[in-house]
Amino acid sequence: MSDQVLRSVSAARLERDLFHLSKDPLPFRKANYTRPGESRSTLEETDDYIRDQLTVAECPFRETIHRVQAFRCDETEPLHHWYSKPEPEDPWYDLVNIEAVIEGSERPDEIIQLISHKDSMSWIDSPGARDNCVGLVANLEIARLLAPLELKRTVRILFCNEEHRPWTSKAAATAAAEAGDRIVAVLNVDSLDGKSDADTADGKMTHVVAYSTDEGRALAERVAGCAGRYGIALTPELVFKERVNDDDGMYINAGFSRTVMNVGSFPYEDAEYHLVGDVPERVNIDNVAESVKLILAAVVEECEDVEM
Repeated sequence: MSDQVLRSVSAARLERDLFHLSKDPLPFRKANYTRPGESRSTLEETDDYIRDQLTVAECPFRETIHRVQAFRCDETEPLHHWYSKPEPEDPWYDLVNIEAVIEGSERPDEIIQLISHKDSMSWIDSPGARDNCVGLVANLEIARLLAPLELKRTVRILFCNEEHRPWTSKAAATAAAEAGDRIVAVLNVDSLDGKSDADTADGKMTHVVAYSTDEGRALAERVAGCAGRYGIALTPELVFKERVNDDDGMYINAGFSRTVMNVGSFPYEDAEYHLVGDVPERVNIDNVAESVKLILAAVVEECEDVEM
């Protein structure tokens, strides 16, 4: 793989996107909040931003519409888990999954699937910078850099919704299984740089690759190994994730077992997880940029690796 691709990862672009989507002009990314003077929710405005960025990058994309509700807030639950199931009479919203599709030149039926949820918490007013604006902007950057390349396999990059109900990654995974899609690798990108306050203060550059299956472990080892192969300033940690959940779990449950989750720490140690203090100023953008390089390198290797 050309080192030029990795050198093209831009911390400045990542930071620009992060602050645009989690501070100014968009304080949140949810269906049940509309900025004063606007007619569309902040999540719909987020979708417009994703579309615009993919269009500028000349990266093809497609959309599907899904009906969801916002979670209710239950302050009797533990601090980081105030969400509660909506009631049937609560409002419903039409939201979209946006999926960039970069067709492979030699084996287009073999698919590398990336995922990141683009919404912030629907039950509180949290910017959701680490959870999961960083994953959103990471996958946008990957889409920009992959779009002009000739890749042997197809890459699909899904921007879905997880902080509303039901999760729209489940719909995407189920549709892929029903269509008989040959997804050979799934990489969930969620809460990069999410770590403890102590690790943040120490300037630690963290990246965890979590897996839940034997096939996932092999993919996790490939992702982690890219740090040494390409001189990326991370020491990734491999972790077995016993509980099959999150957006990666939706794909495992749909039958795609070669799946991993990329995250800042596991168990997750960010003190502002699911809280209003999850602001972009707390994000180490250099950590995010190095994590993007790691994931990008692994995706390109997967695209070139035609031997399974």
